[in-house]
Amino acid sequence: MIPYFRACAALAGVALIAGCASTPEGVAPRSNGWVKDEVSDSYVFGYPLVLMDISREAATGSAPGQAAPNTLRHAQSLPPVGASSPREPNLDTLGSSGWLDVSREPVLVALPDSHGRYMDARALDMWTNVVWSTAAKGNQRVSGLKSQTIAFVPVGWKGTLPARAQRVEVSTRYVWFLARIETRGGGDLASARRLQRGIRVAPLSAWDARGQRVAQADPQTGASLAGDPVATGAPAAQIAALDAKGFFDRLALALEDNAPEPDDAHALKILGDIGVQPGDPAQLPTGAKDAAVVNAGLADGRARVATPPSNLLAGNGWLWVGDDAGNYGADYALRGYAAYASPGLPTSRDEARARVAQDSDGHTLNGANRYVIHFSAKQLPPVRGFWSITAYTPDGALDDDAPVRVAFGDRNGARRNRDGSLDVQVSAERPRGGANWVPVPKGDFRLVLRMYAPKPQATDGTWQPPAVERQ
Repeated sequence: MIPYFRACAALAGVALIAGCASTPEGVAPRSNGWVKDEVSDSYVFGYPLVLMDISREAATGSAPGQAAPNTLRHAQSLPPVGASSPREPNLDTLGSSGWLDVSREPVLVALPDSHGRYMDARALDMWTNVVWSTAAKGNQRVSGLKSQTIAFVPVGWKGTLPARAQRVEVSTRYVWFLARIETRGGGDLASARRLQRGIRVAPLSAWDARGQRVAQADPQTGASLAGDPVATGAPAAQIAALDAKGFFDRLALALEDNAPEPDDAHALKILGDIGVQPGDPAQLPTGAKDAAVVNAGLADGRARVATPPSNLLAGNGWLWVGDDAGNYGADYALRGYAAYASPGLPTSRDEARARVAQDSDGHTLNGANRYVIHFSAKQLPPVRGFWSITAYTPDGALDDDAPVRVAFGDRNGARRNRDGSLDVQVSAERPRGGANWVPVPKGDFRLVLRMYAPKPQATDGTWQPPAVERQ
């Protein structure tokens, strides 16, 4: 499949270059203004693949925080503060993640019964599309995940899988697998860790006919490693440091093993326009004026992936991805922004994640002030699972100086008013009584509302979180 894809893309590029190599007599040469737009468009298109490829490279290996391919790494504690923490670290769950390589044979993942504890899992292809998740089959995750085995196989693979294994075809060589297990921290971590150890992953050749991983499998396949994984926020900084040649070289190399969708033919044509072919070093325009135009296109592409697109859901200052999360089709702007802002974003059936950085008057949230979020009795986050609110610095880190690191939500003994409404206190200092409190940094901050197993109204635009009101 991969050689065929590369050959087709290369032939398309040759045809395109041949068509542009000469200019009919009497027709003025085309200006290079198109280069900026096509470099920008190609950056937005390719950003998710480059991000995933850098993330995979950073996470796989034998160094601290890394794991071999087809191996899961289990976080053993809630995320720490500081530079080693991922962007917007999750304080509700323990995470397990690993990179699966399906180039030689299928890779199987077995999930245990969570016995009533909330647990979810998902797998992303190299373009950040969610190819499988626990929500896809309608599992009763609110009352616990049932045991199941998933087989990730290359498109067109023919062979026999263990009984009851669910077949999931993948068009890219690599798959990013993530699982999350609810925990309240402290002594509850031990129970979540036991569930982590029950997750098994290995290539098909390491499984027997009954669907069990063979005990004598290679220790580098199907192993479980304890310890915090490589921070997921670091690859974004590596991409930001790449110049145009470095970015498109990386994209071209990743394209060789990770084909885009058939509907992406026009995006491949544009890549060919600017000299990018799968598997080959990028041949960007090099004319006297082209370098400045290429750099301008790169800058424009960087700005676009960091800018919330117009089709995000919005309400009372909050922004979040709706029903298209994890399944972007040809909406490259939404896919690029989601990869930039929320690496590994689940589908809307798994989680909805809303952000706000301004109060109801449009002023930046700052810990020098006190705020309240008033949920009416009918405005509480609509979820089948649970919800939480966490405060972060503007760059998505936890506050180094916070007296406590908690995500406030409906699991924390939220005290409602007599009419069923709920007032959430948002401040740097603990409010009188200390109830319903979201601790925030003393400087500027943003809030993230996570809704696990959200109901449809949380992602179809019929529900909105209330505004953050300054007191």
